Amino acid sequence: MRTDELLTLQKEPAEMAHRDELLFQTVHQTTELWLKHACFELSTAAGLIAEDDLEAAVLLVRRACLGVELCTDALRMLTHMAPADFQQVAAVLGNGSGLESPGWRGVRAVSGRLGKAFDARLRNDGRPLVALYRDARPTNRLYQLAESLVAWDEAINVWRVRHYTIAVRIRGAKAFGTGGQPVAMLNSLIHRKFFPELWEVRDAVAGT
Repeated sequence: MRTDELLTLQKEPAEMAHRDELLFQTVHQTTELWLKHACFELSTAAGLIAEDDLEAAVLLVRRACLGVELCTDALRMLTHMAPADFQQVAAVLGNGSGLESPGWRGVRAVSGRLGKAFDARLRNDGRPLVALYRDARPTNRLYQLAESLVAWDEAINVWRVRHYTIAVRIRGAKAFGTGGQPVAMLNSLIHRKFFPELWEVRDAVAGT
């Protein structure tokens, strides 16, 4: 498990500018681990879709969703940091940003691959997306896959909302993040979707 090595990746108390550095490091390092795992599951799921093993793909997408939910829950720990304490931690964080996170870069890349795999399978099915969604039976494997992708999009969206809210709480809405981007920019990302067509099809099903 290489636990001893893992536990050397955090600062010792004597190295800390503030004791909450350990809290901040723990949240972000565990997030990277869970995102690495989520990307691994989604990459495998994309291959399974190409092989028409949709049930197994759905299972792995759901695993990835749970991983992101755990990341979202971990963000709650940061609500225990006072704004004044965070400023001391921020002073030694450097210029890293979420855009440079290996985990989130991986999420964007593998979500694109997953979307392409789904689109290819839908073309092979021969039905338009709205027809698929009007056949929402539990035994409709492709519909269940589509809804697992919606669940993935939703899990990412919930994380983004929580991340923005906590950033405002401990930094302020007018502050700049460690990567130099304004915290308010996070708000603009909340409505982004990896699979917008799977959300838009709901209007077509409803006839609106």
